Formats: sequence, structure tokens, C-alpha cells
Amino acid sequence: MTTDEITDLLTEAYIDELETVMNYLTNATVLDGIHAEEVKESLQEDIQEELDHAQILGERLKQLDESPPGSESFEANQHSLQPPADTTDVQSVIEGVLEAEDDAIGTYRSLIEAAEDANDPVTEDVAVTILADEEAHHTEFRGFQKEFPSN
Repeated sequence: MTTDEITDLLTEAYIDELETVMNYLTNATVLDGIHAEEVKESLQEDIQEELDHAQILGERLKQLDESPPGSESFEANQHSLQPPADTTDVQSVIEGVLEAEDDAIGTYRSLIEAAEDANDPVTEDVAVTILADEEAHHTEFRGFQKEFPSN
């Protein structure tokens, strides 16, 4: 792997983290109903962690003499994490979070592999640290999926 491939993966992850922040914030705001409260709280807590991930990734891009992208580089990809028309449809948000976390886990595993191949232990460490957070989020929402009734 080359530094270009690593910076491409870092950039992809940076944009994905920011899209996740937007979708978590929106869903934490719009969800209604008794079943929504615990999910909303979890999303609220995860917003800052996802934003922290984006900041770490942006700093790593800068260290590699690249600039994190601005909003003109953004193309939305988290279609399943859009706020539901029925604001009590907590299950659809849970499913969307699981899909987004699966995508993030895949990206960070690819980044770890690329960093290993390029002998870039700093990027590898960044990816491993963030991967652990993403796997924890996935586990939490998999638990919600088992607990919460579908509409």
C-alpha cells in the first residue's frame, strides 16, 4: 500500500465519521416514544465520540501532508440511517446504525491492513483505537436490536 492509498482511506473514514455525526444528531432529535429514549441517549453519547474520531483522522491526514476534505467533497452514503418518516420507528434507526457501524468496521480494518503493509504504525494505531470504539458501538446496538420491538 502506498501513502496515497492510506490517505484515501483516512479521507473516506473522515467523511464517514462526519456523516455519522449528522445522522446520529438528527435521529437523536427526531425519535419519539418510550422505546426511543435509551437509543436517543446512546446516539447523543456517540455523537461526540464520532466527532472525536473525525478530528483524529483529520489530524493524521495533516501529519501526512494532506488536508481533510471540506463539505464540497461530501457525498451522502448512509441511506439506511436517514431519519424515519415514522418517528417512533426506533428499529429502523437501530438497523441503520448497525449498517453504518459495519461499514466503519470494514473501513478501519482495511486501514489497519494498509498501514501494516506500508509500515505506518502511527496510522495503524489510530485505526486500531477507532476500530475498538466502532466495535463497541456495534455491540451496543446489536443489543438494542434484540431488545426493542419492531414497528
